[in-house]
Amino acid sequence: MVKITFPDGSVREYEKGVTGLQIAESISPALARDVVSCGVNGETVELNRPIDQDAHIALYKFEDEEGKHTFWHTSAHLLAEALQELYPGIQFGFGPAIENGFFYDVMPKQGDVISESDFPKIEEKMRELAKKNEPVVRKNVSKADALKEFGADGQEYKCEHIDQDLEDGTISTYTQGAFTDLCRGPHLVSTGAIKAIKITSVAGAFWRGDAKREQMTRIYGITFPKKKMLDDYLQMLEEAKKRDHRKIGKEMELFMFSERVGKGLPIWLPKGTELRLRLQDMLRKIQKRFGYQEVITPHIGSKNLYITSGHYAHYGKDSFQPIRTPEEDEEYMLKPMNCPHHCEVFSWKPRSYKDLPLRIAEFGTVYRYEKSGELHGLTRVRSFTQDDATSSVAPIKLKASFYV
Repeated sequence: MVKITFPDGSVREYEKGVTGLQIAESISPALARDVVSCGVNGETVELNRPIDQDAHIALYKFEDEEGKHTFWHTSAHLLAEALQELYPGIQFGFGPAIENGFFYDVMPKQGDVISESDFPKIEEKMRELAKKNEPVVRKNVSKADALKEFGADGQEYKCEHIDQDLEDGTISTYTQGAFTDLCRGPHLVSTGAIKAIKITSVAGAFWRGDAKREQMTRIYGITFPKKKMLDDYLQMLEEAKKRDHRKIGKEMELFMFSERVGKGLPIWLPKGTELRLRLQDMLRKIQKRFGYQEVITPHIGSKNLYITSGHYAHYGKDSFQPIRTPEEDEEYMLKPMNCPHHCEVFSWKPRSYKDLPLRIAEFGTVYRYEKSGELHGLTRVRSFTQDDATSSVAPIKLKASFYV
């Protein structure tokens, strides 16, 4: 027997090898119908995964974050299965669950193009496969067997992933119908729970996010266990479109973008500038009330500054590359953050503890290198101004009794 502890602290005993689904059935048939995955000692797993030792368990419905992730993860595989039937010879990259639905990066064979006009037939094929209620079967495989299996199917991207990223003892596959995918899981027990399906968009995406690699086709979708949930979601999207800041910004002439200036670099128009300055004036009053002093720092800084602060080691790949001055052989960077500059303000002269706390504020414009496919209005940009602040405070002297 194994002891199963539930979130409320209650404990029940079950036979060794019991599954999450069997535990749900022992509580309520209605719960068993709604549950989609379970948490075992903090790990989300399939409902049919045997539990062989005492464990803390949580049962997840679609409404739970973990439940949605499981549901949409399986839906990504269902999308791939449908594409495999509709586009023979298609190759697959990665297909994760995301915050709202899922996507799959694919490379159709030469001559095949997937566009919005193909969405209805993809959705229909997914519904057809879901109605078969195909079981989703997990299997642990060796690296050699995985390379052999996916190599035989001509899946070059999967083979690269196996070869470069995976090791023996860590590889699992999931199979539903005639489709097998590399995956850690978790997944639904079967595809029948997927009732409402919508392919939402298609875009380009570089393999592994590397602009030097080939561009794949990324297909986005979302699914639900009930049609009404999908209808409500689509209605919410329509309402959100009306309030999209990009639409409002254009209509009200607040900001603009120019390809000649550069992607992700917003230009504030007169009305938007007036709005922005009013906001800054309001924030300045709040800063002054709390003792902040405003500074202005350069838009660039020496690469060595960010090496010293540690930012370059951690975030250098997300920044614009250094600018080299050929005569002095120095390297400068577009400022990716303000705090190293503020630390220099603190250290430019000796400070007494009586000077602390020193509160520095700045409406500092910073620059981050976001990939083109990630840019989105004013929410994902390459240049933005933030109400940034740095507080330098005296160290706190703790009494000995505070230490354990």
